[in-house]
Amino acid sequence: MTHHSIWSDLQGVAFRQDYLDVNGIRTRFLQAGDPSAPALVFLHGTGGHAEAYSRNLAAHAEHFNTFAIDMLGHGYTDKPDYDYAIPRYVEHVTGFLDAAGIERASLSGESLGGWVASHVAVHHPDRVHKLVLNTAGGDQINMDALARLREMTMLAVTDPTWERLKARLEWLMYDPTLVHDDIVASRRRIYEADGMPAAIAHVLSMHTPEARKQYALSHEEWASISAPTLVLWTTHDPTAGVEVGERLASWIPGARLVVMQNCGHWPQFEDAETFNRVHLEFLLSPELP
Repeated sequence: MTHHSIWSDLQGVAFRQDYLDVNGIRTRFLQAGDPSAPALVFLHGTGGHAEAYSRNLAAHAEHFNTFAIDMLGHGYTDKPDYDYAIPRYVEHVTGFLDAAGIERASLSGESLGGWVASHVAVHHPDRVHKLVLNTAGGDQINMDALARLREMTMLAVTDPTWERLKARLEWLMYDPTLVHDDIVASRRRIYEADGMPAAIAHVLSMHTPEARKQYALSHEEWASISAPTLVLWTTHDPTAGVEVGERLASWIPGARLVVMQNCGHWPQFEDAETFNRVHLEFLLSPELP
């Protein structure tokens, strides 16, 4: 049997964990790579944290100044007492770029992170070099899956037993055996923290049909995205089928679509080797004139 852990993914990697003040919000991040290299920022999904990208930092740090952040209200980033609507996430991401001294970065967002990254690309096109939408959230999500996500997340944070947290993480995977003890323990430490149930309630304010409709991008907005875009989907995403990825790719001018096999909602973790190869091929490819 092969045993995995967050630390084994990062052994030998020159990385740091640190915090930045983003407009008064203490924001945690992991960083690896040459600070003078082009910037890449990974954005995790609902209830997640920077460790979602523990298997991707090493490969990307060879080419990019690579960040994985704890988004607003998530992980070890501050959790202010208001609902985390999409504009607040966008403000936080662009504020992080400002605080890090980054004028322009490639953004790679998974699930909620993809929803936020797409809004940054629409409303702040000058800040986005390339865009990756990895099983991206938004109004395209299956409503039954949305309800299940809300239920499992609230159960996990109000009663953070090992079994509930493991089940929540297994829901993300096509192969649930990939959920190792270390990632469960990492999330349990976060979910047991004071104030986390209130923060998750604020997070889940964006996970209602009404919020999905309110912050949906129009066809015209999708068509306005000027950053070269990769839409990365999977054959077993529990939130939306491949046809959703195909639809998004058809709406964004020049977007590429890649469908990863035998993965669920965390392809960057489930099949890091394929993800890293596909992701880097896109990010390193020359831009068309």
